[in-house]
Amino acid sequence: MSKRKLFGTDGIRGRANVFPMTGEIAFSLGRAVTAHFQKYSKNKKPIIIIGKDTRLSCYMFEQAFSAGVCSQGGKAILTGPLPTPGVAFVTQSMRADAGVMISASHNAYYDNGIKIFDRTGHKLPDTVEIELENMVLNADLIPKKLDNELGNAKRLDEVVGRYIVKVKQALSDEYTLEGMRLVIDGANGAGYKVAPLAFEELGADIISIGNAPDGTNINKNVGALHPETCAEAVLKYRADLGICLDGDGDRVAIVDHKGRIVDGDKLIGIMAKFMIETGQLGSGKEVVGTVMSNFGLEKYVKSLGGTFFRSQVGDRYIVKRMLESKSVFGGEPSGHIIFKDYSTTGDGILAALKVIECLKYYNKTLEELTKEVTLVPQILKNIKVKEKKEFESIPSIVKVVKKVEDKLNDKGRVLLRYSGTENLARVMVEGEVEADVIWACDEIVDVVKTEIGI
Repeated sequence: MSKRKLFGTDGIRGRANVFPMTGEIAFSLGRAVTAHFQKYSKNKKPIIIIGKDTRLSCYMFEQAFSAGVCSQGGKAILTGPLPTPGVAFVTQSMRADAGVMISASHNAYYDNGIKIFDRTGHKLPDTVEIELENMVLNADLIPKKLDNELGNAKRLDEVVGRYIVKVKQALSDEYTLEGMRLVIDGANGAGYKVAPLAFEELGADIISIGNAPDGTNINKNVGALHPETCAEAVLKYRADLGICLDGDGDRVAIVDHKGRIVDGDKLIGIMAKFMIETGQLGSGKEVVGTVMSNFGLEKYVKSLGGTFFRSQVGDRYIVKRMLESKSVFGGEPSGHIIFKDYSTTGDGILAALKVIECLKYYNKTLEELTKEVTLVPQILKNIKVKEKKEFESIPSIVKVVKKVEDKLNDKGRVLLRYSGTENLARVMVEGEVEADVIWACDEIVDVVKTEIGI
Protein backbone atom coordinates (compact mmCIF):
# COMPACT_ATOMS: atom_id res chain seq x y z
CA MET A 1 0.00 0.00 0.00
CA SER A 2 1.26 3.48 -0.89
CA LYS A 3 2.41 5.72 1.91
CA ARG A 4 -0.18 8.37 2.71
CA LYS A 5 0.92 11.97 2.21
CA LEU A 6 -2.04 13.85 3.64
CA PHE A 7 -4.02 11.52 5.87
CA GLY A 8 -2.94 10.40 9.34
CA THR A 9 -4.68 8.11 11.82
CA ASP A 10 -7.75 10.36 11.95
CA GLY A 11 -8.10 12.28 8.70
CA ILE A 12 -5.92 15.21 7.68
CA ARG A 13 -4.61 17.41 10.46
CA GLY A 14 -2.13 20.23 10.94
CA ARG A 15 -1.65 23.92 11.62
CA ALA A 16 -4.28 26.05 9.90
CA ASN A 17 -2.95 27.79 6.77
CA VAL A 18 0.13 25.55 6.67
CA PHE A 19 0.31 22.54 4.32
CA PRO A 20 -1.61 20.27 4.36
CA MET A 21 -4.29 22.27 6.21
CA THR A 22 -4.70 25.08 3.70
CA GLY A 23 -7.77 26.50 2.01
CA GLU A 24 -6.47 25.24 -1.31
CA ILE A 25 -6.22 21.66 -0.05
CA ALA A 26 -9.70 21.91 1.51
CA PHE A 27 -11.13 23.11 -1.80
CA SER A 28 -9.39 20.33 -3.73
CA LEU A 29 -10.48 17.74 -1.18
CA GLY A 30 -14.07 18.97 -1.52
CA ARG A 31 -13.82 18.32 -5.25
CA ALA A 32 -12.17 14.92 -4.75
CA VAL A 33 -14.70 13.72 -2.16
CA THR A 34 -17.60 14.77 -4.39
CA ALA A 35 -16.07 13.16 -7.49
CA HIS A 36 -15.38 9.91 -5.63
CA PHE A 37 -18.82 9.53 -4.09
CA GLN A 38 -20.51 10.70 -7.30
CA LYS A 39 -19.64 7.28 -8.72
CA TYR A 40 -21.85 5.54 -6.16
CA SER A 41 -24.55 8.18 -5.62
CA LYS A 42 -28.25 7.65 -6.21
CA ASN A 43 -28.71 11.41 -6.00
CA LYS A 44 -28.50 13.58 -9.10
CA LYS A 45 -26.13 15.82 -7.17
CA PRO A 46 -24.15 14.04 -4.41
CA ILE A 47 -25.12 15.26 -0.93
CA ILE A 48 -22.17 16.08 1.34
CA ILE A 49 -22.78 16.96 5.01
CA ILE A 50 -20.23 19.42 6.44
CA GLY A 51 -19.93 19.85 10.21
CA LYS A 52 -17.34 21.69 12.28
CA ASP A 53 -16.15 22.54 15.77
CA THR A 54 -15.60 26.07 17.13
CA ARG A 55 -12.09 26.94 15.91
CA LEU A 56 -11.57 30.30 14.26
CA SER A 57 -10.20 28.62 11.13
CA CYS A 58 -13.34 26.50 10.71
CA TYR A 59 -15.00 29.37 8.87
CA MET A 60 -12.27 29.28 6.24
CA PHE A 61 -12.24 25.50 5.81
CA GLU A 62 -16.02 25.16 5.84
CA GLN A 63 -16.33 27.65 3.00
CA ALA A 64 -13.37 26.26 1.04
CA PHE A 65 -14.55 22.65 1.27
CA SER A 66 -18.11 23.68 0.42
CA ALA A 67 -16.84 25.57 -2.64
CA GLY A 68 -15.02 22.43 -3.76
CA VAL A 69 -18.22 20.39 -3.41
CA CYS A 70 -20.20 22.95 -5.40
CA SER A 71 -17.57 23.19 -8.13
CA GLN A 72 -17.79 19.44 -8.62
CA GLY A 73 -21.57 19.34 -8.88
CA GLY A 74 -22.39 18.37 -5.31
CA LYS A 75 -24.87 19.67 -2.76
CA ALA A 76 -23.14 20.90 0.41
CA ILE A 77 -25.24 20.90 3.59
CA LEU A 78 -23.65 22.91 6.42
CA THR A 79 -24.59 21.93 9.99
CA GLY A 80 -22.60 24.48 11.96
CA PRO A 81 -20.93 23.32 15.21
CA LEU A 82 -21.80 19.66 15.83
CA PRO A 83 -19.88 16.79 17.48
CA THR A 84 -18.15 14.33 15.16
CA PRO A 85 -20.61 11.51 15.99
CA GLY A 86 -23.44 13.91 15.20
CA VAL A 87 -22.03 14.45 11.71
CA ALA A 88 -21.74 10.68 11.22
CA PHE A 89 -25.36 10.24 12.37
CA VAL A 90 -26.76 13.04 10.21
CA THR A 91 -24.90 11.67 7.17
CA GLN A 92 -26.52 8.30 7.70
CA SER A 93 -30.02 9.52 8.63
CA MET A 94 -30.27 11.97 5.71
CA ARG A 95 -29.03 9.33 3.27
CA ALA A 96 -26.26 11.67 2.22
CA ASP A 97 -23.35 10.38 0.16
CA ALA A 98 -20.62 11.48 2.56
CA GLY A 99 -20.05 13.47 5.73
CA VAL A 100 -17.14 15.73 6.64
CA MET A 101 -16.07 16.96 10.07
CA ILE A 102 -13.78 19.98 10.26
CA SER A 103 -11.93 19.65 13.55
CA ALA A 104 -8.54 18.92 15.06
CA SER A 105 -10.22 17.15 17.99
CA HIS A 106 -8.03 17.56 21.11
CA ASN A 107 -5.40 19.81 19.45
CA ALA A 108 -5.02 23.50 20.23
CA TYR A 109 -7.14 26.05 18.36
CA TYR A 110 -4.45 26.93 15.81
CA ASP A 111 -4.57 23.41 14.38
CA ASN A 112 -7.42 22.06 12.32
CA GLY A 113 -8.34 18.89 10.50
CA ILE A 114 -10.74 17.18 8.13
CA LYS A 115 -12.18 13.70 8.64
CA ILE A 116 -14.56 12.01 6.25
CA PHE A 117 -17.40 9.52 6.62
CA ASP A 118 -19.08 7.39 3.97
CA ARG A 119 -22.87 7.19 3.55
CA THR A 120 -23.12 4.63 6.40
CA GLY A 121 -21.39 6.99 8.86
CA HIS A 122 -18.12 5.04 8.94
CA LYS A 123 -14.67 6.55 8.49
CA LEU A 124 -12.94 5.78 5.20
CA PRO A 125 -10.54 2.87 4.71
CA ASP A 126 -6.91 3.58 3.83
CA THR A 127 -7.47 2.61 0.18
CA VAL A 128 -10.09 5.33 -0.33
CA GLU A 129 -7.96 7.93 1.47
CA ILE A 130 -5.08 7.15 -0.90
CA GLU A 131 -7.40 7.54 -3.90
CA LEU A 132 -8.56 10.92 -2.57
CA GLU A 133 -4.95 12.00 -1.99
CA ASN A 134 -4.06 11.19 -5.59
CA MET A 135 -6.98 13.30 -6.82
CA VAL A 136 -6.10 16.21 -4.52
CA LEU A 137 -2.44 16.20 -5.55
CA ASN A 138 -3.23 15.63 -9.24
CA ALA A 139 -6.18 17.89 -10.02
CA ASP A 140 -6.30 16.72 -13.65
CA LEU A 141 -7.67 13.38 -12.40
CA ILE A 142 -10.93 15.16 -11.52
CA PRO A 143 -13.08 16.08 -14.56
CA LYS A 144 -14.35 19.68 -14.38
CA LYS A 145 -18.06 20.44 -14.10
CA LEU A 146 -19.48 23.37 -16.05
CA ASP A 147 -22.69 25.34 -16.49
CA ASN A 148 -25.74 23.64 -14.97
CA GLU A 149 -23.56 20.77 -13.69
CA LEU A 150 -22.36 22.97 -10.80
CA GLY A 151 -23.75 22.35 -7.34
CA ASN A 152 -25.07 24.44 -4.45
CA ALA A 153 -24.94 24.80 -0.68
CA LYS A 154 -27.35 25.43 2.18
CA ARG A 155 -27.39 25.53 5.97
CA LEU A 156 -29.39 23.01 7.99
CA ASP A 157 -30.55 24.45 11.30
CA GLU A 158 -32.34 21.57 13.04
CA VAL A 159 -29.46 19.06 13.21
CA VAL A 160 -28.71 19.64 16.92
CA GLY A 161 -32.24 18.53 17.81
CA ARG A 162 -31.95 15.46 15.57
CA TYR A 163 -28.72 14.40 17.21
CA ILE A 164 -30.04 14.92 20.76
CA VAL A 165 -33.05 12.69 20.03
CA LYS A 166 -30.72 10.02 18.67
CA VAL A 167 -28.14 10.09 21.47
CA LYS A 168 -30.78 10.00 24.23
CA GLN A 169 -31.95 6.64 22.89
CA ALA A 170 -28.72 5.10 24.20
CA LEU A 171 -30.02 5.35 27.79
CA SER A 172 -32.40 2.51 28.68
CA ASP A 173 -36.05 3.54 29.13
CA GLU A 174 -35.83 2.08 32.64
CA TYR A 175 -33.78 5.02 33.82
CA THR A 176 -33.84 8.79 33.87
CA LEU A 177 -31.25 11.23 35.19
CA GLU A 178 -33.66 12.87 37.63
CA GLY A 179 -32.02 13.56 40.96
CA MET A 180 -28.50 13.57 39.47
CA ARG A 181 -26.29 16.64 39.50
CA LEU A 182 -23.76 16.63 36.67
CA VAL A 183 -20.95 18.96 35.68
CA ILE A 184 -20.81 19.02 31.87
CA ASP A 185 -17.58 20.32 30.33
CA GLY A 186 -17.97 20.99 26.61
CA ALA A 187 -14.28 21.91 26.10
CA ASN A 188 -15.46 25.13 24.38
CA GLY A 189 -15.82 22.83 21.38
CA ALA A 190 -18.36 21.16 19.13
CA GLY A 191 -20.41 19.78 22.04
CA TYR A 192 -20.62 23.01 24.06
CA LYS A 193 -24.34 23.47 23.31
CA VAL A 194 -25.63 19.98 22.56
CA ALA A 195 -24.12 18.16 25.58
CA PRO A 196 -25.82 20.17 28.37
CA LEU A 197 -29.12 20.01 26.48
CA ALA A 198 -28.99 16.23 26.10
CA PHE A 199 -28.38 15.56 29.80
CA GLU A 200 -30.84 18.25 30.88
CA GLU A 201 -33.62 16.78 28.72
CA LEU A 202 -33.12 13.47 30.53
CA GLY A 203 -33.78 15.16 33.86
CA ALA A 204 -30.34 15.96 35.30
CA ASP A 205 -29.44 19.11 37.18
CA ILE A 206 -26.65 20.59 35.03
CA ILE A 207 -23.68 22.80 35.81
CA SER A 208 -22.06 23.75 32.49
CA ILE A 209 -18.43 24.73 32.02
CA GLY A 210 -16.36 24.97 28.83
CA ASN A 211 -19.47 26.31 27.10
CA ALA A 212 -18.30 29.74 25.92
CA PRO A 213 -16.24 29.23 22.73
CA ASP A 214 -14.55 32.28 21.27
CA GLY A 215 -12.67 30.66 18.39
CA THR A 216 -9.36 30.38 20.26
CA ASN A 217 -10.21 28.72 23.59
CA ILE A 218 -11.19 25.21 22.44
CA ASN A 219 -9.57 22.61 24.77
CA LYS A 220 -7.83 25.42 26.68
CA ASN A 221 -7.65 24.33 30.33
CA VAL A 222 -10.99 22.53 29.94
CA GLY A 223 -12.44 19.32 28.52
CA ALA A 224 -11.11 15.77 28.35
CA LEU A 225 -7.52 17.06 28.10
CA HIS A 226 -7.85 19.06 31.32
CA PRO A 227 -10.41 17.22 33.46
CA GLU A 228 -8.90 18.74 36.61
CA THR A 229 -11.01 21.87 35.90
CA CYS A 230 -14.16 19.75 35.90
CA ALA A 231 -12.96 17.91 39.01
CA GLU A 232 -12.79 21.22 40.90
CA ALA A 233 -16.36 22.01 39.82
CA VAL A 234 -17.58 18.55 40.89
CA LEU A 235 -16.27 19.16 44.41
CA LYS A 236 -17.48 22.75 44.52
CA TYR A 237 -21.05 21.90 43.50
CA ARG A 238 -21.14 18.46 45.16
CA ALA A 239 -22.02 16.84 41.86
CA ASP A 240 -22.52 13.13 41.30
CA LEU A 241 -20.28 13.05 38.23
CA GLY A 242 -18.28 15.27 35.91
CA ILE A 243 -18.41 14.61 32.18
CA CYS A 244 -15.68 16.13 29.98
CA LEU A 245 -15.75 16.07 26.19
CA ASP A 246 -12.87 16.88 23.86
CA GLY A 247 -12.96 19.48 21.09
CA ASP A 248 -15.02 17.45 18.64
CA GLY A 249 -17.05 15.50 21.20
CA ASP A 250 -16.01 11.98 20.22
CA ARG A 251 -14.23 11.14 23.46
CA VAL A 252 -14.96 11.51 27.16
CA ALA A 253 -13.22 11.76 30.51
CA ILE A 254 -15.32 11.12 33.61
CA VAL A 255 -14.78 12.45 37.13
CA ASP A 256 -16.31 10.61 40.10
CA HIS A 257 -18.16 12.25 43.00
CA LYS A 258 -14.91 12.63 44.95
CA GLY A 259 -13.30 14.63 42.16
CA ARG A 260 -11.10 11.77 40.94
CA ILE A 261 -10.46 11.39 37.23
CA VAL A 262 -11.28 7.84 36.12
CA ASP A 263 -8.90 6.09 33.73
CA GLY A 264 -10.40 5.34 30.30
CA ASP A 265 -9.40 1.68 30.52
CA LYS A 266 -11.25 1.38 33.84
CA LEU A 267 -14.39 2.77 32.20
CA ILE A 268 -14.05 0.19 29.42
CA GLY A 269 -13.59 -2.51 32.05
CA ILE A 270 -16.75 -1.76 34.03
CA MET A 271 -18.76 -1.42 30.81
CA ALA A 272 -17.44 -4.79 29.60
CA LYS A 273 -18.68 -6.37 32.84
CA PHE A 274 -22.07 -4.67 32.51
CA MET A 275 -22.50 -5.73 28.89
CA ILE A 276 -21.42 -9.33 29.53
CA GLU A 277 -23.76 -9.69 32.51
CA THR A 278 -26.71 -8.15 30.63
CA GLY A 279 -26.09 -10.11 27.43
CA GLN A 280 -25.27 -7.05 25.34
CA LEU A 281 -21.78 -8.09 24.28
CA GLY A 282 -22.88 -10.88 21.93
CA SER A 283 -21.91 -14.53 21.78
CA GLY A 284 -18.23 -13.81 21.08
CA LYS A 285 -17.96 -11.57 24.17
CA GLU A 286 -15.19 -9.63 22.42
CA VAL A 287 -13.93 -6.28 23.65
CA VAL A 288 -11.78 -4.37 21.16
CA GLY A 289 -8.93 -2.27 22.52
CA THR A 290 -5.71 -1.05 20.96
CA VAL A 291 -1.98 -1.62 21.38
CA MET A 292 -2.11 1.19 23.97
CA SER A 293 -4.68 -0.57 26.18
CA ASN A 294 -3.45 -1.52 29.65
CA PHE A 295 -2.66 -5.19 30.21
CA GLY A 296 -4.72 -5.01 33.41
CA LEU A 297 -7.82 -4.30 31.31
CA GLU A 298 -7.14 -7.30 29.08
CA LYS A 299 -6.69 -9.51 32.14
CA TYR A 300 -9.92 -8.21 33.71
CA VAL A 301 -11.98 -8.80 30.55
CA LYS A 302 -10.66 -12.36 30.30
CA SER A 303 -11.51 -12.97 33.98
CA LEU A 304 -15.12 -12.14 33.09
CA GLY A 305 -15.15 -14.79 30.38
CA GLY A 306 -14.64 -12.29 27.57
CA THR A 307 -11.98 -12.03 24.88
CA PHE A 308 -9.76 -9.03 24.16
CA PHE A 309 -8.49 -7.92 20.75
CA ARG A 310 -5.89 -5.20 20.18
CA SER A 311 -6.18 -3.08 17.03
CA GLN A 312 -4.00 -0.26 15.73
CA VAL A 313 -4.40 3.08 17.50
CA GLY A 314 -7.41 5.04 16.24
CA ASP A 315 -11.13 4.52 16.67
CA ARG A 316 -11.59 3.77 12.98
CA TYR A 317 -9.36 0.70 13.38
CA ILE A 318 -11.44 -0.38 16.37
CA VAL A 319 -14.59 -0.05 14.26
CA LYS A 320 -12.90 -1.93 11.40
CA ARG A 321 -12.29 -4.87 13.75
CA MET A 322 -15.88 -4.66 15.01
CA LEU A 323 -17.21 -4.91 11.47
CA GLU A 324 -14.96 -7.91 10.79
CA SER A 325 -15.73 -9.80 14.02
CA LYS A 326 -19.30 -8.55 14.55
CA SER A 327 -18.31 -7.33 18.02
CA VAL A 328 -20.14 -4.32 19.43
CA PHE A 329 -17.95 -2.68 22.08
CA GLY A 330 -14.46 -1.30 22.45
CA GLY A 331 -12.39 1.76 23.06
CA GLU A 332 -9.11 3.49 23.79
CA PRO A 333 -7.62 4.64 27.10
CA SER A 334 -7.90 8.22 25.79
CA GLY A 335 -11.69 8.04 26.12
CA HIS A 336 -12.82 7.05 22.63
CA ILE A 337 -15.46 4.48 23.62
CA ILE A 338 -17.57 2.90 20.91
CA PHE A 339 -20.95 1.23 21.31
CA LYS A 340 -21.50 -0.16 17.83
CA ASP A 341 -25.22 -0.81 18.35
CA TYR A 342 -25.74 2.93 18.82
CA SER A 343 -23.01 4.73 16.86
CA THR A 344 -20.49 4.22 14.07
CA THR A 345 -17.76 6.16 15.86
CA GLY A 346 -16.66 7.31 19.31
CA ASP A 347 -19.27 9.47 21.05
CA GLY A 348 -18.51 11.18 24.35
CA ILE A 349 -22.11 11.99 25.28
CA LEU A 350 -23.34 8.50 24.42
CA ALA A 351 -20.49 6.84 26.34
CA ALA A 352 -21.27 8.93 29.43
CA LEU A 353 -24.94 7.94 29.26
CA LYS A 354 -24.03 4.24 29.06
CA VAL A 355 -21.70 4.60 32.06
CA ILE A 356 -24.53 6.22 34.03
CA GLU A 357 -26.83 3.35 32.98
CA CYS A 358 -24.23 0.91 34.31
CA LEU A 359 -24.09 2.75 37.67
CA LYS A 360 -27.86 2.67 37.97
CA TYR A 361 -28.04 -1.01 37.06
CA TYR A 362 -25.61 -2.01 39.82
CA ASN A 363 -26.79 0.78 42.16
CA LYS A 364 -23.15 1.55 42.94
CA THR A 365 -20.90 4.57 42.67
CA LEU A 366 -18.29 4.86 39.95
CA GLU A 367 -15.62 4.60 42.63
CA GLU A 368 -17.03 1.27 43.87
CA LEU A 369 -17.25 -0.27 40.40
CA THR A 370 -13.87 0.82 39.10
CA LYS A 371 -12.08 -0.66 42.14
CA GLU A 372 -12.62 -4.05 40.51
CA VAL A 373 -10.44 -3.14 37.52
CA THR A 374 -6.77 -3.30 38.53
CA LEU A 375 -4.42 -1.73 36.00
CA VAL A 376 -0.68 -2.39 35.87
CA PRO A 377 1.73 0.57 36.07
CA GLN A 378 1.89 2.29 32.67
CA ILE A 379 3.61 5.48 31.59
CA LEU A 380 3.07 7.33 28.33
CA LYS A 381 5.33 10.26 27.40
CA ASN A 382 5.22 12.43 24.29
CA ILE A 383 8.31 13.97 22.68
CA LYS A 384 8.10 16.73 20.08
CA VAL A 385 10.14 15.69 17.04
CA LYS A 386 11.61 17.41 14.00
CA GLU A 387 10.65 14.59 11.65
CA LYS A 388 9.20 11.10 11.86
CA LYS A 389 12.17 8.88 11.06
CA GLU A 390 11.75 5.11 11.24
CA PHE A 391 12.79 4.13 14.78
CA GLU A 392 14.42 0.95 13.43
CA SER A 393 16.79 3.10 11.35
CA ILE A 394 18.27 4.82 14.43
CA PRO A 395 20.82 2.46 16.10
CA SER A 396 20.84 4.19 19.48
CA ILE A 397 17.05 3.89 19.78
CA VAL A 398 17.13 0.22 18.76
CA LYS A 399 19.86 -0.36 21.36
CA VAL A 400 18.05 1.33 24.26
CA VAL A 401 14.76 -0.44 23.48
CA LYS A 402 16.53 -3.82 23.55
CA LYS A 403 18.25 -2.89 26.81
CA VAL A 404 14.90 -1.96 28.39
CA GLU A 405 13.09 -5.03 27.08
CA ASP A 406 15.84 -7.29 28.42
CA LYS A 407 15.47 -5.66 31.84
CA LEU A 408 11.67 -5.95 31.86
CA ASN A 409 11.92 -9.51 30.55
CA ASP A 410 8.40 -10.95 30.23
CA LYS A 411 7.00 -8.71 32.96
CA GLY A 412 6.43 -5.65 30.83
CA ARG A 413 6.28 -4.24 27.31
CA VAL A 414 7.45 -1.24 25.32
CA LEU A 415 5.56 0.54 22.55
CA LEU A 416 7.25 3.24 20.50
CA ARG A 417 5.14 4.98 17.86
CA TYR A 418 4.48 8.33 16.23
CA SER A 419 1.26 10.27 16.66
CA GLY A 420 -0.83 10.17 13.51
CA THR A 421 -2.09 13.71 14.10
CA GLU A 422 0.88 15.65 15.55
CA ASN A 423 4.69 15.74 15.29
CA LEU A 424 5.10 13.66 18.42
CA ALA A 425 6.89 10.44 19.28
CA ARG A 426 4.96 8.46 21.89
CA VAL A 427 6.86 6.25 24.34
CA MET A 428 4.67 3.83 26.29
CA VAL A 429 6.05 1.39 28.87
CA GLU A 430 4.05 -0.85 31.19
CA GLY A 431 5.00 -3.60 33.59
CA GLU A 432 4.41 -5.22 36.95
CA VAL A 433 6.97 -3.15 38.89
CA GLU A 434 6.40 0.63 38.84
CA ALA A 435 10.05 1.54 39.52
CA ASP A 436 11.17 -0.52 36.52
CA VAL A 437 8.53 1.13 34.31
CA ILE A 438 9.65 4.64 35.33
CA TRP A 439 13.31 3.78 34.73
CA ALA A 440 12.60 2.16 31.35
CA CYS A 441 10.50 5.05 30.09
CA ASP A 442 13.09 7.64 31.14
CA GLU A 443 15.87 5.67 29.41
CA ILE A 444 14.04 5.58 26.09
CA VAL A 445 12.78 9.17 26.29
CA ASP A 446 16.33 10.51 26.86
CA VAL A 447 17.62 8.79 23.71
CA VAL A 448 14.62 9.76 21.56
CA LYS A 449 15.00 13.41 22.65
CA THR A 450 18.71 13.36 21.81
CA GLU A 451 18.26 11.78 18.40
CA ILE A 452 15.11 13.35 16.96
CA GLY A 453 13.64 15.69 19.58
CA ILE A 454 13.16 19.40 19.11
